Amino acid sequence: MKKILFLISFCIIQITAFAQITAREILKQKTEADLKGIINSSPSLTGLMAIDLTSGETIGINSDLIFTQASAIKIPILMEVYKQAHEKKFGLTDIKPLMPINTVAGSGILNVMTDPVNLSIRNYCMLMIGLSDNSATNMLIELVGIKNVSNTMLSLGFSNTKLQRKMIDQPASLRNEENISTPAEAAKILKLLFDGKFIDATISSEIVSMLQKNPIENSKIAVGVPGNVKIAFKTGGMGGVSTEWAVVYLKNRPYVLAIMENYKTSATPTTIISSISKRVFDYYSMMKATKYGVLLEINY
Repeated sequence: MKKILFLISFCIIQITAFAQITAREILKQKTEADLKGIINSSPSLTGLMAIDLTSGETIGINSDLIFTQASAIKIPILMEVYKQAHEKKFGLTDIKPLMPINTVAGSGILNVMTDPVNLSIRNYCMLMIGLSDNSATNMLIELVGIKNVSNTMLSLGFSNTKLQRKMIDQPASLRNEENISTPAEAAKILKLLFDGKFIDATISSEIVSMLQKNPIENSKIAVGVPGNVKIAFKTGGMGGVSTEWAVVYLKNRPYVLAIMENYKTSATPTTIISSISKRVFDYYSMMKATKYGVLLEINY
């Protein structure tokens, strides 16, 4: 009997030792709890996914829920343009006219041009991303085809990232034909680009470079990080919806972060995305420390 009790005690000790949580696991749990607190402070629905581009570790809350993307869907559209250019279906330097059927209201500048617009495909891309120009976007959608964007996303493993209508198409929106994705897929798409694995490193880099040129004042994620930290991002917004996809270039610990809100009302705090961003930034800043929590460099 004593031997049996000894063996039982020994096993319990061993199990306890193996189950002992590490300091970094505690920090992650604290971070996840804080993020849930931020999300629960809003009456609306919020989802997020963060990926540590050094370790591959993820943090996700409501990360597989489908959210309307608004202008953040312009990243997959941009990817499809570059894919078809790579396939020699057209050249990025080809000049194309902006047709009246693709000229719509909302964000951008092309809809107020009085003279005929003829631009290169690459310049339409720049306007679509940098000014979130809806008319440039519709021109590019017409060029590459709505279904082709979704099919390319599906081929990459992103079955919930779909382009289903042009910009500012209220009848389609009323039919629930929204442009959609999930926080998990958005973050993985950004990781694919960061890793240089969309078609090739050169094309991936050019797409990310275009995202880096966005006006920083448009980013809510940027509000949560120090001003000297570079980000590449695309935001989206429409009635009841806010989205943002971003690569955050924290020194020696870059990460991607996708945050999405819907069902927003006047009661929804305006700081949800920036508060989430700050908490995620603080966590990854701590991950730069040694095993015992020593921060050998404090600059970002």
